[in-house]
Amino acid sequence: MALCVSAHAQRALPLPRWRRGGDRPEEGCGSGVPLWSAALAPRSTMIPTEEMSARRREIEDKLKQEEETLSFIKESLEKSDQLTKNMVSILSSFESRLMKLENSIIPVHKQTENLQRLQENVEKTLSCLDHVISYYHVAKDTEKIIKEGPTGRLEEYLNCMDKIQKAVEYFQDNNPDSPELNRVKSLFERGKESLESEFRSLMTRHTKPVPPILILDLISGDDEMDTQEEMSLEQLPESVLHDVIRISGWLVENGRNQDFMTVYFQIRSVQLDRSIKGLKDHFRKNSSSTGVPYSPAIQNKRKDTPTKKPIKRPGTIRKAQNLLKQYSQHGLDGKKGASNLIPMEGRDDVFDIEIDAYIHCVSAFVKLAQSEYQLLTEIVPEHHQKKTFDSLIQESLDNLIMEGDNIVSAARKAIIRHDYSAVLTIFPILKHLKQMKPEFDQVLQGTAAGTKNKLPGLITSMETTGAKALEEFADNIKNDPDKEYNMPKDGTVHELTSNAILFLQQLLDFQETAGAMLASQVLGDTYNIPLDHRETSSSASSYSSDFSRRLLSTYICKVLGNLQLNLLSKSKVYEDPALSAIFLHNNYNYILKSLEKSELIQLVAVTQKTAERSYRELIEQQIQTYQRSWLKVTDYISERNLPVFQPGVKGFNDGLEELCKIQKAWAIPDVEQRDKIRRAQKTIVKETYGAFLNRYSSVPFTKNPEKYIKYQVDQVGEMIEKLFDTSA
Repeated sequence: MALCVSAHAQRALPLPRWRRGGDRPEEGCGSGVPLWSAALAPRSTMIPTEEMSARRREIEDKLKQEEETLSFIKESLEKSDQLTKNMVSILSSFESRLMKLENSIIPVHKQTENLQRLQENVEKTLSCLDHVISYYHVAKDTEKIIKEGPTGRLEEYLNCMDKIQKAVEYFQDNNPDSPELNRVKSLFERGKESLESEFRSLMTRHTKPVPPILILDLISGDDEMDTQEEMSLEQLPESVLHDVIRISGWLVENGRNQDFMTVYFQIRSVQLDRSIKGLKDHFRKNSSSTGVPYSPAIQNKRKDTPTKKPIKRPGTIRKAQNLLKQYSQHGLDGKKGASNLIPMEGRDDVFDIEIDAYIHCVSAFVKLAQSEYQLLTEIVPEHHQKKTFDSLIQESLDNLIMEGDNIVSAARKAIIRHDYSAVLTIFPILKHLKQMKPEFDQVLQGTAAGTKNKLPGLITSMETTGAKALEEFADNIKNDPDKEYNMPKDGTVHELTSNAILFLQQLLDFQETAGAMLASQVLGDTYNIPLDHRETSSSASSYSSDFSRRLLSTYICKVLGNLQLNLLSKSKVYEDPALSAIFLHNNYNYILKSLEKSELIQLVAVTQKTAERSYRELIEQQIQTYQRSWLKVTDYISERNLPVFQPGVKGFNDGLEELCKIQKAWAIPDVEQRDKIRRAQKTIVKETYGAFLNRYSSVPFTKNPEKYIKYQVDQVGEMIEKLFDTSA
């Protein structure tokens, strides 16, 4: 049974939690003693007195410490409350003072703001007055500079013009009835006219034709110079260009004036045309067979560096032109031979120079037009560039096209006269125009449709004219009426043959051009398009190169076929079949050798695989025909006609002498063929004559055998060896 703690012991124990403000515990032991005090005693035995005393002291010490702590806390709370009260008092005092300060400052601040606003208004008013007053002084301040003009002080002049323009705008908006408005407007118009005059003066003084040597360097620059050294033209000095750009920009933006663009393209158009004409005159004065001189820069580059081929000159056609003109002017009429060829060379040299000059002028136009467009983009506003450029190039382009049209017109007139050499002048020009067309199209991009179509129109005209010339040439080869007056007496190559072959050989250098001509002809015939209305830009230009090559091959075969028919007809003029055979042999052999020496044989083989073999067979046939002419000689001594001794021998001698006399005047220009025919004939005649002598030389048919047997076998061979040799 638990013992109850006495009242003294209770006082010595620390205060329970509920005595310090905690919850009140439940009471126990029935006598009002706390349950925890009963728990201090052992359940089964009593706690010793010494232990109880020690524990009590310990508890009392702890209780004392807690009381001291509680006392400290109370004191701290009291001090904190006091500090709080003091702080509240201070803050209240500060708030009161702050409110008083605010009430006194706000009116002062508002007064200050009002004063500042008034000051700003006064300053703005004074500034506006100064600004307005300055407009009334603009005319006076700038009049002297405007009168003196912009030369030498463009920036200062433009600044004055800007001031005048602002003054005009001010008076128009604020005081349109002011006399000052009329004054500044007059000054502004005068200044604008001075700027326009300065623009014209700068362009006129510094726009000069490009020297021909420089143009030639520019043309050949793509081929002769490295890309790092690409040439360019300085159309205007840099300082002048800067002034021109400033003036044009001001006139467009402030002057609302486009008249300067007309001035610009008129001046530059004249310069462009003069540059091209200067190049043409340069060719006429300085061209030679060695070419046109270039500047030292290009000449040195050519010596030191392998370069591409320069623009091909059409001088390679000169020989063919000479012969073809001689043929067309004399051969068809059958009046004259080829004795007048030499005097025509001087004329053809001049003609070649004209063609060469035109080809270079085409290239020069492209390069100069490109340079003009680059310059124009810096001076003329973007939305006016295409139109201005179109106007700028018109005169030069028209002159170029007109000159090309004149060449075509001259070719047409020549073709009417059957002068087909004229078409050879068209080939190099047409080839060059087609090569330059992509660059032409790029330069003319954005111009009017009429401008763009001028070059294609010229190309079309040249193609149709060339196609007509080719077709008429082929027809005239077949129908050439010359059968009596101009036939070579020695049976050599006819002028018609040499001219036809020379003409065809010239086509090798212009295969694509000639093929396109024939393609345009085929297109027109297929779709019934009139010759003068056929366009290279239509389906004709879309033909493949293989198709064009086949057309050209077909055309060449047609010309050769017509030539063969004509030669066969001409050969019938000869009364002697042997001379007729020699004539055909010479012409067929000339044709074959000419085909083999050039690329014509490969071109012919595109459509005629057996052409070479056919000509060889024709040549052999004529040789056999010629050899039959000797039968009237050898028949006298042939075995089937013997023994008619005396007449046979005399007939052989007379026939041999007669044939050798006649055939010695005939000609076989080909040494190889001449020797071949001689050898074959010697073999036949010597064998027949030798067999005759071996068999009948011992027969006593006469007392004077030398009278009948005049020649030995070797002598007969020597006589035949002198055939086809007029010098023997």
